[in-house]
Formats: sequence, C-alpha cells, structure tokens
Amino acid sequence: MSKDKKPGAPEQQDEIKEEAAPQESEKEINSEEINSQDLEKEKQPEKKEAEGAKKEKSEKPEKPSAADELAALNDKYLRLCAEYDNFRKRSQRERDSLYADIKADTLKKFLPVYDNLVRALDQPTADEAYRRGVEMIMAQFNSTMEKLGVSEIESLGKKFDPSLHNAVMHVEDAEKGENEIVEVFQKGFRMGDKVIRFAMVKVAN
Repeated sequence: MSKDKKPGAPEQQDEIKEEAAPQESEKEINSEEINSQDLEKEKQPEKKEAEGAKKEKSEKPEKPSAADELAALNDKYLRLCAEYDNFRKRSQRERDSLYADIKADTLKKFLPVYDNLVRALDQPTADEAYRRGVEMIMAQFNSTMEKLGVSEIESLGKKFDPSLHNAVMHVEDAEKGENEIVEVFQKGFRMGDKVIRFAMVKVAN
C-alpha cells in the first residue's frame, strides 16, 4: 500500500503549484492597477493646475491699448479743468458778494453822521464861517460816498417804490398824484443795486 501512495505524491504537488500560479498572476495584475492609479493621482494636480491657468487666462481682462489710456487720461484732465474753473468762478462770486456786504454794512454806520450834518445845515445861524465849514464837510462826505459807489435814492415827487422807500405816513391830497412821495423824513442810499438804507417818506393818496 505504501508503494501505491508514493507515485501519487508528485501529482498532488503539481496541482498545488498550478493552484498557486494564478494567485501570483493576480498579484501582478493588482500591482499594475495600483501603479496606474498612482500615475493618475500624480497627473491630477497637473491637470488641475493647467485648468486653473486656463481659467485665469480667460478671466483676466484684456489690457487697454495706449490710445485708450491716453483718451481716458485726457477726459479726466478736461473734467478736472472744468471743475477747477467752476470752483474759481464760484469763489470769486462769493468773495465779491462778501466784499459788497461788508462795504455796505460799514457805510451804513456812517449815515448817522450824514444825518447830523443835514440837521446842522437846516438850522439857521448868523455865523457864516461856521455854516461854510459845515457845508464843506458835507461836500467832502458826499464826494467820498460817490467814490465808493454810493448814491442817494431819489424820493421827493417820485412814485412810491416798496423796494426803495419806507412809507411811515400817508396823506390825502387832491393836488398830488397816486402814491406820490410828498415829504422825505430820512434820505435813503444804495450801492449799485443794493439798498444800504431805505428812504423814510410820506406818501399821498
């Protein structure tokens, strides 16, 4: 019986070898698949970088030409010049207006002196030298006011104008016209179109 078993032993070993062989081939196949997967993983970052570069190129705006940049700068320069010119004119108007207001306010403070000179001339006096001196002061005052652009508002015999006159009395007089100024209590003055002081008057009808 022992002799019959020996011859069968080599056959069993061959079968074992044949069964082991497919496992080795499967290992080789698996190793190839792993290597291919590794290569694909290594290539993926490169693909992503390439795609990102393409996107950046596509998203990046085109650089304007030199002519476009020059036109834009020229337009900006013209706008800046126009804004500065408007600012300069506006500032000049504001300065002129401020100067006129200050000038008118200053001259208004001298008008009480004028009123006193008028009262002095209205008073009768036997001293001719005194009267002549007051008249010379009044003439100098009027000359100075004229040089500063101040003029007297015409009132007596004129038609009442609310933009120039201040009516403090009213009288009925058939010999006078409607809204005619018949008496001036205090003279008015203006500088150009600006009224420094309204004339205080009596109006008829």
